[in-house]
Amino acid sequence: MIRSLRIQNLATIEDLELHFKEGFSILTGETGAGKSIIIDGIKLILGEKASAELVRTGKPEAIIEAIFELPQGEKFPGDWPSLEEGEIFVQRQIPLTGPGKAYLNGVLVPIKRLKEISPAIVDIYGQNDHVFLLELESHLFFLDQFSGLAGLREDVGERARELRRLLREKDELETRKREREQRLDFLAFQIKEIEAAEIKPGEWEELSAERNVLKNAEKIAIMVERAMDLSHGEENSASAQLSRLGDLVRDLSQYEPALQACGDSLRQAEIVVRELADFLIKFKERQNLGPERLEEIEDRLSRLEKLRRKYGQTEEDILGYLSRARREHSDLLASEEKLAELETEIKAVFNEYSAKAQRLSRQRAEGAGRLEKEMEKEIALLGMKKASFRVKLETRLLTSPEPEKIKEAGLDSVEFLISPNPGEELRPLRKIASGGELSRIMLALKTIGKEKVRLKTLIFDEIDSGIGGKTAECIAEKLRGLAVRHQVICVTHLPQIACFAPHHYRIDKRIEKDRTFTTVKELTFEERVEEISRLLAGSRVTAASLQTAEEMLLHHKPEKRKERRE
Repeated sequence: MIRSLRIQNLATIEDLELHFKEGFSILTGETGAGKSIIIDGIKLILGEKASAELVRTGKPEAIIEAIFELPQGEKFPGDWPSLEEGEIFVQRQIPLTGPGKAYLNGVLVPIKRLKEISPAIVDIYGQNDHVFLLELESHLFFLDQFSGLAGLREDVGERARELRRLLREKDELETRKREREQRLDFLAFQIKEIEAAEIKPGEWEELSAERNVLKNAEKIAIMVERAMDLSHGEENSASAQLSRLGDLVRDLSQYEPALQACGDSLRQAEIVVRELADFLIKFKERQNLGPERLEEIEDRLSRLEKLRRKYGQTEEDILGYLSRARREHSDLLASEEKLAELETEIKAVFNEYSAKAQRLSRQRAEGAGRLEKEMEKEIALLGMKKASFRVKLETRLLTSPEPEKIKEAGLDSVEFLISPNPGEELRPLRKIASGGELSRIMLALKTIGKEKVRLKTLIFDEIDSGIGGKTAECIAEKLRGLAVRHQVICVTHLPQIACFAPHHYRIDKRIEKDRTFTTVKELTFEERVEEISRLLAGSRVTAASLQTAEEMLLHHKPEKRKERRE
């Protein structure tokens, strides 16, 4: 419910604050006093499109703020900023220039968020606010709510979503099937090519190093020969010199024991030089492989380079591609089996969907009959005594699962039809009903539907157009009945409706220093008597009209109604 509303610098409103109460509230005032501006302010806080022309002359921006209160334990749908004690604070700023801003609980949000969440908390019905009645999906949704079919409808929706998912998967498999043979051949070629190469990780680096050695074989051979001569081959080689030096040191160690350690080191050095000589001999032998080995390495590196260009920069990349290709090849080979499994699953889910959807259709037909009877009774009480109301229910049976025909709402389309006068053909409600008739039909739907889904604020803007007398009292009774569960706010010109509400706000317009100001005041009982009298008699308020107004108010006071019931 709307707990409070503050409007600043919007048209003729400079600074206005309203505190609404639970139950049934009435807004009255002279024509042009600013009632529509207050309703416009509520629409703006709910995300309605704004214009800089709405900003009060001489002011930089208009600001609308509202506090909405959710019932205890009620959770708001969707991803909302955190709620404190069930309260939602909404602020809308409309500047003269530049984009506007919106805040939810102090958090800046896109203005479209207000539009998304508004249907869950407030419904506004006026001469031009009958979107519910003009959208056929709303007709179907209302019939399901009225008939208590929300659970079954959700079951049908789940089956529809699952069926569409399976059909998409089947379509993807069939598309792949058409390309399957070509893809299998291509993957088989790639797998064979990589497997035949018998790639080993690190092979490229090893072969590159060996190729470098073979390309410099002549230079290396000269260096190896010289190194072998210096280490072991010549008479004055390092090995011979170390051997003679070692003998001398060992002889001297008889006279100086400290030289023993030096002799041991020389023996180790001599061993190192001999090992070097052995390594050089083996290294020299490897160089005897000659150009045949170099050609073999070049061929291998060329083959690896080709694979690297096609499948990855390293041996690991190529082997990773091979693993993925094998997996895809295996999946494609198994696709026929998977397609058969999908066909079986689709058939089962389609049968479930059809059975549940047909059951939903049957129960909708039963509910439509009850809805027609209750609606004709309700609209008769609201001044449309000779009107006929029908629910046009069309069912399209499916023989096969076609994705574009699988609807989450089932097999049916629903449209409300009306014949306002006897002898007239039943026609779509959205095409022939007048604004006043739409308002009353909307009120009748709200009354019989009881708005069971969620507690809301229901705002009715001048739904009393073109009615009076007994019909007006019936409308007031319906509004008061809705107010038992919801917060109901009604803008009216009829005293028969105004006297039913326990909370009454009067909207006035005054002019000061060539500026117009709109104000709102909650009326006391005495002030209500005067306002009801004005609604009855216009500007010529008399003692009789005042007495009639007082009697009307006393007649509809809660305690009086309780006495009459008892």
